Amino acid sequence: MVKELPVIYLQTAACSGCAVTMLNSASPTIKNVLIDQIVPGVHINLKFHPVVMAAAGELAIGVMEDTAKKQKGEYVLVVDGAVPTADGGVYGAVGERDGKPVTMQQRVIELSRDALAVIAMGTCASFGGIPAAPPNPTGCVSVQKALESAGIKKPLINIPGCPPHPDWFVGTVAGIILNGLPKPEELDDFLRPRAFYGKLIHENCPRRAYFDEGKFAKKFGDDGCLYELGCKGPITHADCPLRKWNGGTNWVIGAGAPCNGCTQPEFPNETAPFYEKLVDVDLPVVGAYWANKEVK
Repeated sequence: MVKELPVIYLQTAACSGCAVTMLNSASPTIKNVLIDQIVPGVHINLKFHPVVMAAAGELAIGVMEDTAKKQKGEYVLVVDGAVPTADGGVYGAVGERDGKPVTMQQRVIELSRDALAVIAMGTCASFGGIPAAPPNPTGCVSVQKALESAGIKKPLINIPGCPPHPDWFVGTVAGIILNGLPKPEELDDFLRPRAFYGKLIHENCPRRAYFDEGKFAKKFGDDGCLYELGCKGPITHADCPLRKWNGGTNWVIGAGAPCNGCTQPEFPNETAPFYEKLVDVDLPVVGAYWANKEVK
């Protein structure tokens, strides 16, 4: 008998970009993820997803609520977006109950209580992201802060990125199916899987040699490190240089644009302006890197 892993995918204050990136998964494809067995004998059952489900209205909300009621402790809740909390959370709702809107904040709290684990999909869900940037009139917060304010202690995994790479999400879900929930040492201080966020972009950047030699691009299209054009690779944790995007075709620095630090909790407010260089990173002197190597 095939075992099912129920998944509720809830969208809150966000742009749907994270849902789109999930649908762009290349290997496995989203069809493989949703239709096939992820591992022999285990199949994902996507119970609720505002973008891809065929049902709508009360029928869809009913399935979501029935899953939470009948499969307590068995389903994974994925939250895509920040959580509006100002004025009782009136700035966003998902469905109705007894003829009244149910706020996004209320849905996140209710569904988290009975979930096996919660995955915060994207930087908005992980750290607040763009919706929580000043002046933040809707009082948006990360999923972690929303759960903490409600006293909920539930396994939480952050998959930041604006949007995140589909592999980061699919790989995390597959890891849960194969090995269970990640152990504490498999997550970093910001609850990101070390398998995907364990190293700085700067460590694997193909333009790293330019940085070490102090050769910096002065305008877009130049050879050289993009640091002085605003690249945040020296402070950003992700494996974009190795994994690349669009099925491994290219990535932002490969296309000649600087990294904007979208997987970091500081994004976007403290990584902006995106096209101005960081001010707290020591620039190398030309040849110093190799001179130090020779000394050692």
